[in-house]
Amino acid sequence: MPFFTYKAINNAGEVITGTVEDADIDLAYDNVASSGLHVLKLRKSGGLADLYLKKFRAWGIKAHAVIEFANNLSVMLRAGVPLVTSLGDIAATTDNTRFRDRLLDVKRTIELGASFSTALSAHRDVFPEIFINLIAVGEETGRLDESLSEVALHLQRMEDLKSAMLRAMIYPMFALLTTTGALLFWLIYVLPKMSELFSTMTVKLPALTLALIALSGFSRENWYLFFVVPLSIFIIFKLLSRKAAARYYIDAAKLRMPVVKLLVSNKLLALFSEQLRILVTAGVTIDRSFDIMISVIDNSVFRKALLDIKENIMLGGRIGEALRRHPSLFPNLVVRMISIGETTGNLNEQLNYLSEYFLRKLDDISQKMGKMLEPIIIIIIGAMFLIIILGLLSPIYNLVSEMGK
Repeated sequence: MPFFTYKAINNAGEVITGTVEDADIDLAYDNVASSGLHVLKLRKSGGLADLYLKKFRAWGIKAHAVIEFANNLSVMLRAGVPLVTSLGDIAATTDNTRFRDRLLDVKRTIELGASFSTALSAHRDVFPEIFINLIAVGEETGRLDESLSEVALHLQRMEDLKSAMLRAMIYPMFALLTTTGALLFWLIYVLPKMSELFSTMTVKLPALTLALIALSGFSRENWYLFFVVPLSIFIIFKLLSRKAAARYYIDAAKLRMPVVKLLVSNKLLALFSEQLRILVTAGVTIDRSFDIMISVIDNSVFRKALLDIKENIMLGGRIGEALRRHPSLFPNLVVRMISIGETTGNLNEQLNYLSEYFLRKLDDISQKMGKMLEPIIIIIIGAMFLIIILGLLSPIYNLVSEMGK
């Protein structure tokens, strides 16, 4: 959503300026006015300014700070501490000055008569939309502490999902970098010295040795290609990913590759289960929930399936039956649990079970990823250095054989 800059007068008669993020200028005006301010000027900031403001304003405020805030506020409200007092106490004990300023601004806005969800809506770059929606539900039902616990759980699961994916990538990336570094060391430093030794020999060098010497010479003269080529491939891959057709095939390939499929599939199922759970908990309609999930999930194949599922639901079908149309993406467990939830009326509980299940499974995969890839990496490294060693030892063996004759 775009940012709008405003100039306004507060109840003390002071002229203040600020920024607010909203869908359009009318909503931005209502948002500022509902905070007890008299708007003097309001205008939309430019596209680059939007990007700068969004990153700069939220810079330094980590997700764990928002999670800790939601948990602490839930505990204090459950203990009977008033909302404004709780916000003040939490702000006073927050080390992050940027986050403290946001909390104090929310507190001031509430003191001027705005609701908690309205006060939070002025800080959408820090508090995601689902956070604000759940707070609004909590205010309507009188169970704000429960809503805060739910949103804290949701945000923590999203962070766990990111951490699991990061852990899964650490070992392969480390292995790739160390292998590449070792190969470069042999090609650029070791082989040239050996080629000088071979040049003094009278024996004919084997084809493998000649190939290694040629590769070593090429590497020394064009060492920069080892950095330029991977970077170029990465840039081309990113550019292709922006094209809908190319991105679809890339995403489809991710769901077919043996090890990658295991990781990506469980990530998507965990994200689907958790997003649908929290949206249903927030009281969002099923069709709107699928619209939000389609915008959040970044796999084109999965997104296309969600569009088809939504269309079936809008025609009167049940979620479980619609999921059954895509067996390659949604296993029987997901279909069965969601169907049970729809039949018994406890869809939230079933989705919560699925979310926990796939997050645990993804965490287990991320921890075992190194062991799964280790044999493949050992074979690749072993084959690579076997070729190098054979190339180096063959001339020496030939020389010894000649001397024996």
